[in-house]
Amino acid sequence: MGEVLVLVDHVDGAVRKPTLELLTLARRIGEPVAVHLGPGADTAAATLGEYGASTVHAADAPEFADYLVVPQVDALEQVAKAVNPVAVLLPSSGEAKEVAARLALRLGSGLITDAVDLEAGAEGPVATQSVFAAGFTVRSRVSRGTPVITVKPNSATPEPAPVSATVQPLKVLFGSAATGTKIVSRTPREDTGRPELTEAAIVVSGGRGVNGAENFAVIEALADELGAAVGASRAAVDAGWYPHTNQVGQTGKTVSPQLYIAAGISGAIQHRAGMQTSKTIVAVNKDAEAPIFDLVDYGVVGDLFQVLPQLTDEVKARKG
Repeated sequence: MGEVLVLVDHVDGAVRKPTLELLTLARRIGEPVAVHLGPGADTAAATLGEYGASTVHAADAPEFADYLVVPQVDALEQVAKAVNPVAVLLPSSGEAKEVAARLALRLGSGLITDAVDLEAGAEGPVATQSVFAAGFTVRSRVSRGTPVITVKPNSATPEPAPVSATVQPLKVLFGSAATGTKIVSRTPREDTGRPELTEAAIVVSGGRGVNGAENFAVIEALADELGAAVGASRAAVDAGWYPHTNQVGQTGKTVSPQLYIAAGISGAIQHRAGMQTSKTIVAVNKDAEAPIFDLVDYGVVGDLFQVLPQLTDEVKARKG
């Protein structure tokens, strides 16, 4: 089988979970080869090797930190043209999807975004997507060039396949466009101690029914007992009750956790588009006719301010 390039999502060499999922999926269609851009490749190599990457192409240059996306595209293009891989896999983050689109254009290839599964096919990798607000499941493949595919977090369970990873230094030749957009400042995000929303195995979200920023404490209390991330509907975000960075939906973030709890959320199509691929969905709403109940695995018709505290207490009791 041919090689499959996987762009490593990391923080100074600490590999993030979506990359381990990509390596697991890559083994279905070929031999995983990691591309590590930025500092910490030697640190990351052990983790990448544990999940099947025998080779780690590593480049560290100030351009990756100081400028937006194009330096990453330059690096991936260089490796892809040298290796001629079966596919290039990237996580479905906003930044990575822009990198993927630019890379596909440079390679003259097709692009598939937000895949939720991958399998080998006679004419190339076949991707499964959930489209039109998760109303349809589509299987597709790229018909020309090297497939460039982004995959949603939580689409696969990371499975170790230990090999000895070899780090190969990569000298990237940056084009003139690489320094076109410079990062002039960074503001650290406040650490809540909760998992990243798009990567969390459990998400608890609040909507219009929470009825105020101060009432999100009920959502946060349950999330903290479950070790979950906190989400919010567009209505809650637009009302200023919770930050936009926590919005789940078509104009927010797309999540696909093992468990999604929607409290006080009616289930408008905009919100459903961001969470409908969750493995198990639980909803709490006073309105028995709320659209959210059309797609849930478990529904509770009731006041979230009565139901959630009881659930929080029950989780705490079972943990104790």
